[in-house]
Amino acid sequence: MRVVSGIQPTGNLHLGNYLGAIRQWVAMQDTMEAGDECLFFLADLHALTQPVVPAELAANTIEMAATLLACGIDPERSVLFNQARVPAHSELAWLLGGTARVGWLNRMTQWKDKAGKNREGQSIGLFTYPVLQAADVLVYQATHVPVGDDQKQHLELARDIAVKFNQDFGLELFTAPEPFVSAAAPRIMSLRDGTAKMSKSDPSDASRINLIDGDDAIAQKLRRARTDAEPLPETIEGLAYRAEARNLVTIRAALAGTTPQAVLDEVAGQGFGTFKPALADLAIAVLAPIRDELARRMADRDAVAAVLAKGAERARTLAAPTLLAAQRAVGLQV
Repeated sequence: MRVVSGIQPTGNLHLGNYLGAIRQWVAMQDTMEAGDECLFFLADLHALTQPVVPAELAANTIEMAATLLACGIDPERSVLFNQARVPAHSELAWLLGGTARVGWLNRMTQWKDKAGKNREGQSIGLFTYPVLQAADVLVYQATHVPVGDDQKQHLELARDIAVKFNQDFGLELFTAPEPFVSAAAPRIMSLRDGTAKMSKSDPSDASRINLIDGDDAIAQKLRRARTDAEPLPETIEGLAYRAEARNLVTIRAALAGTTPQAVLDEVAGQGFGTFKPALADLAIAVLAPIRDELARRMADRDAVAAVLAKGAERARTLAAPTLLAAQRAVGLQV
């Protein structure tokens, strides 16, 4: 089993990133059996699909790596690197560009959403980045890729490209990766709008809990989180039309490592005046050690960069055989 996943280095991570993705990465790392591997990368090449400030991208890459380390990614047990340090990603993406079809890319929902009505004004990178995503996983012969709902279509594209390449050149080179959907991965919503995902791009900082937030900021944001006047129900069904209440119960369950129903078994009948302070105490207990470790890591950026360099060296070694085989398949190597 080889798990591969990436995340764009876009600055401060928040509670939704941690509970919905990073904690699942740590869990996979910690439960891998002998011979299994986890590769986690910072998708700095993908960041180039939108306008960037070079100094910010470089700084964000180090900060993101430090955050992953603070959250529990262990570079001795996982391969942690940034994408740009492994040229095989870009080289294989170009080869796969001869296999992928424009019609496939045109159907990508995220392309339609991000491009909007100004498709002609978007970068080629934004249109073709699902091909680079395919290369990201196929170059390592990934067997499993952690995905959320918004990435399932892209993984299906990667599988289609793998199958077509194999058929076109009459060989069994690429593994068609399987989606890894963790039942423990919750969908964390905005503290200001329970129908929208918690997001770094939301203009309101009050909508999210950043992993760098201090204890007082965490408590204040949860105290001011939007809710309703009704007490908490006894069952999950009672939260069906109460998006903000359901979100806070989901957050508490995820932080405590339990289920939303187990939380309701404990707090049914409570009002949010009682529920929110308890939730804040729990959030602080979980997040404060991560914040402190992040500060320690950021105090030595050179050490973080060294971790990425070492991980990239390991990744290049793992990617090299597949890239060479793909080059031979299309006639670029003898």
